[in-house]
Amino acid sequence: MRILYAPCFFFGFIATAVWLIDLGADILWLLPLLGVAILLSFSCEVLCPYKSAWREATGEGGRDALHALVNETLNIASIAAIPLFAGWLPATSLWPSHWPVLGQLLLALPLADLGITLVHYASHRSALLWRLHAVHHSVTRLYGFNGLMKHPLHQMAEGLGGVLPLLLLGLSQDVAALLAFCIAVQLLLQHSNVDMRIGALRHLFAWAPVHRLHHLKYGTLGDVNFALFFPVWDRLLGTALHLPAYGLADDDMGIGDRPDYPKTYLAQLREPFCQVATAHPPAAVPDSLRQALEHV
Repeated sequence: MRILYAPCFFFGFIATAVWLIDLGADILWLLPLLGVAILLSFSCEVLCPYKSAWREATGEGGRDALHALVNETLNIASIAAIPLFAGWLPATSLWPSHWPVLGQLLLALPLADLGITLVHYASHRSALLWRLHAVHHSVTRLYGFNGLMKHPLHQMAEGLGGVLPLLLLGLSQDVAALLAFCIAVQLLLQHSNVDMRIGALRHLFAWAPVHRLHHLKYGTLGDVNFALFFPVWDRLLGTALHLPAYGLADDDMGIGDRPDYPKTYLAQLREPFCQVATAHPPAAVPDSLRQALEHV
């Protein structure tokens, strides 16, 4: 299970989604399929957790459910509006719409991933974008569902960076829906608390063993492994990090200098626009992490 979980989850759900669209199914069928993916993610985290301590909910379940519901509803609304947007956007025939659906998806994934990764990278360097992105980083334990936990405005920024260029090229509604489904599946895998063993696949896919280091709470040490799908972008940006000698501690996640970050949904929506009243010292870097970094 530890070895097969990530590739089976990723390719199994995406292949099923492509098969449904190829059959001519309505894109709304992707919603129950995503529900099955979420349930399977939860179940496997119970059966085979990476961190037992991360299985213990601290009251954030309802909040994360609201984040996911709002953000996925916005995704659905955006996809549904594509035919309307098509009337406003300049006509173009650059997108290879004559390709099979799978071929179009295989082209859309790396292009969208590059745009989303660059917005993500900028979000750790721009104070304005960071205030929006900090909502996602405020989690102190990782589990699949909080991959869908984002401030709606930051999700919009990532969508503009990753998907708008493809729409300008003529991306179809069906392929846009498949792309959104793939992103949701990948976010479940990136933040999963399943003890997955991905071996050399870490060079190809930014699944949880790669992405967990991005959520380190120690200042800028988490400014690594930005890619959503493909770690090649981090190697090109010089932000790839692999620490096989370091085992994550239960309390390594979060924002070290904001232990008071709001935990409720509405408070998190307001937080980027509020003045931070109290400055906190940065979290101290554990000696074991310092030693692991010295050997990189």
